[in-house]
Amino acid sequence: MTALERLRPDHAPAVLAFERENRAYFAASVPDRGDGYFSGFAARHAELLAEQAAGVCHFHVLTDGDGTVLGRVNLIDVEGGSAELGYRIAERAAGRGLATSAVRDMCALAVGDYGLTELRARTTADNAGSRAVLARTGFTETGTLTLMGKPGLRFVRHLVDGRPRPAP
Repeated sequence: MTALERLRPDHAPAVLAFERENRAYFAASVPDRGDGYFSGFAARHAELLAEQAAGVCHFHVLTDGDGTVLGRVNLIDVEGGSAELGYRIAERAAGRGLATSAVRDMCALAVGDYGLTELRARTTADNAGSRAVLARTGFTETGTLTLMGKPGLRFVRHLVDGRPRPAP
């Protein structure tokens, strides 16, 4: 059984373990966080909690029954009813539908808890897994960009009660 939980101070050890365990796996598709992220993790975790308290971001962890972090699903740059969605799932949990389920849950939270009307996302064009998750969860491709020096894609999902709505 998994749960999507709002980030709390007591999540710090499990989040750090998750990031360390999956560092190389994540670096294959997104920029590496760098050694400073790990050595200064406590301060960074406190900064994230402060950003969350200010309402500019909403951070979540996907946990299993024993509290192990299997993923992170975040809404950043919250402004004007919109936010950027980001997510990452542990290598050992990939391919089980957890990202799709967590993104669906986040879309419902975005509307119900955070009052958002639109989510944006982006991924590299060669990240078939992420593109599939976004398609399965109601996101529509809206354009291109360059990410990490590679071709990338932009996506949007307009929300009404957690469901997609037609673009204006």
